[in-house]
Amino acid sequence: MFDTRDIIETISMIREECLDIRTITMGISLYDCRSDDCNTLCTRIYDRIMSSAADLVKIGEDIEKKYGIPIINKRVSVTPIALMAGGLDPDGAVKIAKVLDRAAGELGINFIGGFSALVQKGCSNGSRAVISAIPQALAETQRVCSSVNVASTKAGINMDAVAEMGRIIRRTADLTADRSAIGCAKLVVFANVPEDNPFMAGAFHGIGEPERVINVGVSGPGVVASAIRRQGNCNLTEVAETIKRTAFKITRVGQLVAREASERLGVPFGIVDLSLAPTPAVGDSVAYILESMGLEKCGCHGTTAALAMLNDAVKKGGVMASSHVGGLSGAFIPVSEDAGMIEAARCGALTLEKLEAMTAVCSVGLDMIAIPGDTPAEVISGIIADEISIGVVNTKTTAVRLIPAGKVGDMVSFGGLLGEAPVIPVSKYSPAEFIARGGRIPAPLQSLKN
Repeated sequence: MFDTRDIIETISMIREECLDIRTITMGISLYDCRSDDCNTLCTRIYDRIMSSAADLVKIGEDIEKKYGIPIINKRVSVTPIALMAGGLDPDGAVKIAKVLDRAAGELGINFIGGFSALVQKGCSNGSRAVISAIPQALAETQRVCSSVNVASTKAGINMDAVAEMGRIIRRTADLTADRSAIGCAKLVVFANVPEDNPFMAGAFHGIGEPERVINVGVSGPGVVASAIRRQGNCNLTEVAETIKRTAFKITRVGQLVAREASERLGVPFGIVDLSLAPTPAVGDSVAYILESMGLEKCGCHGTTAALAMLNDAVKKGGVMASSHVGGLSGAFIPVSEDAGMIEAARCGALTLEKLEAMTAVCSVGLDMIAIPGDTPAEVISGIIADEISIGVVNTKTTAVRLIPAGKVGDMVSFGGLLGEAPVIPVSKYSPAEFIARGGRIPAPLQSLKN
């Protein structure tokens, strides 16, 4: 039985509090497309994507109309291209990226993920080709997203890959400097990458997934912030309970959409990602949730504790609403995509160091952060190494998406959901000698769980 009050409350969430489904993402396996010939491989990949996702956008729009729930993005993720590119050089990998981009454009989706490599323990020929191709691929495509997993709790940190990704980000920024280094906004470096993540830029179709699958990512920071404000002056235990109940309702909406999309497309339902994904829209902000708890400004002392409670409560409420929870599932803190984070970074309350501390207790990591455009590759690698180590030691997913553009204090705009960000300073001291040592940082003791 549906409770009338719950129905009315959900309608209010959609109309007034920015509740939406952030994305329906179809994962597509490309293993059957393998070929030693680059042209044949590209043709097979294009045909497979087009035949598999032909109805994705239309069915997503039909579900929106049926339930009145906005579905902001329809996306596709594919098998990591590094697994398909063993016989290719970087030029061949770029050719695949352009095929992915063409398919995405013709399908009408906003992003396609999977121009990816997993190199936590070493680099295969296919991974080398893909990583080398990333700057050109992202500069010459619009919808292709790329990710590289450089570490895991089981394997430790591949510091050679960390050093290389600093150089790759630097080159990607240079090639797209005339567009606010937009290529870097489509590139993420991971530790402990999940294989069922529906969110870009890190989505790819994992090796343990079926031929096709539907994963859904929810949103709802504005809903949570409003619920806390309505609760008024109460203790933090009651705040946590309010967040749990609200997360349950948000996840139920995601579960409904996921099952409907799965049935209509004839594709297995994978997971609901519980992540509170903010937008640049005023009110739809994780920072505002933290401030509604009593922080004067996101980034002040107490922010990490408040975020830890939020992340925990969201997960506890969400897992009661869906039997299939996965992906990243927590609170995103992308600076450029969150109006409150943008304000906090602009006024100096939120620094790179505080953001790093916050990532120890939430999803993803240092996400969509603009740093000075002249930041050296070694410094970028140092930032990556710091963030990735948090994920490895704490057995959690962390990631880095940095955009070197402009000067400190400038505002860099990326458009759409990617938003805009103030350029924040980085340390003037160099980790170059440390990064140049290379090798692997061994896996921590907690990796030995068998």
